Amino acid sequence: MSIRLSRRQGFFLVAAGCAAAMGFALYSQYVLLLEPCPLCIFQRVGVITVGLIALLAALHNPGRGGYRLWAGLGVLAALAGGAVSVRQLWLQSLPEDQVPACGPGLDYLMETSPLWDVLSKVFKGSGECAKVDWTFLGQAMPFWVAVFFVGVIAMQLWLVMRKD
Repeated sequence: MSIRLSRRQGFFLVAAGCAAAMGFALYSQYVLLLEPCPLCIFQRVGVITVGLIALLAALHNPGRGGYRLWAGLGVLAALAGGAVSVRQLWLQSLPEDQVPACGPGLDYLMETSPLWDVLSKVFKGSGECAKVDWTFLGQAMPFWVAVFFVGVIAMQLWLVMRKD
C-alpha cells in the first residue's frame, strides 16, 4: 500500500508541521518556563517563515513550476533557520571558559541598536545561548530544531522532484 500525497497536501503538511513546532516552542516557553534566547527566537522566525511559505504554496496551488519556486523559497528559509540551530549547537559545545559573556536581551538590543548591529551581536552568541536547559534523548533543543529543518527540506524537495 502506498500513500498518494498531492503537492498541495504535502505543502499543507509542511505548514501543519511548522504550526506544531511553534506550538511546542510556545509550550516550552509558557508551560515549561524555558525562556528563549536570541538564537532561539531566530530559529522560531525560520520555522514561521517556512510554515507561511508552505501555506501560501498550498493555497496558491500552482503548477509544477510554481511549486518549485515555492519549495525553493521554503528550502532557503529552512537552510537559514538550520544554520542558526547549528550555530547554537556550536556555542553549546564550547568549553565553559570559551563561551561569550551574556549580553543584553533581544528586546533591549532592538530598541537601542540598528538592525544590522543587532543581528551581528545575536549571531556572535552569548552565554544564554550556550546554556542547555532541556534535552530529549540526550540532545538539546537546537539539535531537534535542526533535525526538523532537515525534514522540512527533504519533504519539500521530494514534493517537487517526484515524477507525476
